[in-house]
Amino acid sequence: MARTRRTARAPRHEGASGVTGEAGERRAPLSTPARVTAMLVAFAGMVAFAVVLARLTLEPSAASEALTHSNFTPGDSIRDYLAQPGFRDTVKQIGGNILLGVPFGMLLPVLLPRTRGLLRVALATALTMVLVELAQGAFVTGRTFDIDDVILNTTGALLGYLLLGRRLGRAVHPRRHHWWHRFTRREARKGR
Repeated sequence: MARTRRTARAPRHEGASGVTGEAGERRAPLSTPARVTAMLVAFAGMVAFAVVLARLTLEPSAASEALTHSNFTPGDSIRDYLAQPGFRDTVKQIGGNILLGVPFGMLLPVLLPRTRGLLRVALATALTMVLVELAQGAFVTGRTFDIDDVILNTTGALLGYLLLGRRLGRAVHPRRHHWWHRFTRREARKGR
């Protein structure tokens, strides 16, 4: 029985002239026209997302006015969704709210590089969705504030960020290297 030797994968590093991948291979950073194009596409996607979000959340629903109630307790609406007899309705409510947040997590890091990072995406999404829910509850007939919608939308944004937003954000906005990185890179080279 032949034994195979495992080789350790080289860690990923970002170099000064571009992103360095595994085993030291360099990927060139996006050119300025490609970055601008990516940001314009992301902006158009965010505008389309805002239109869909407004249509889904800010249109009056007079038929459901008697059925609506505000929810300020996390988990109450999710429990109600899960207790519904129709599985399709549960998937529609929970899955729909999660899917509604996914574009936010994918596009936000491309448009605003300072929002890169799991915590920053979560905070920006939660703040935006709280504002949408407040507008819903205050101005739209048949709609109310629901904290669980904010939680599910933010969960969707985090999934979108982890699946694609993180990579897109790094491709369009490579990390800057500060003067103190010179010392850490030197130490890393000595350790090889």
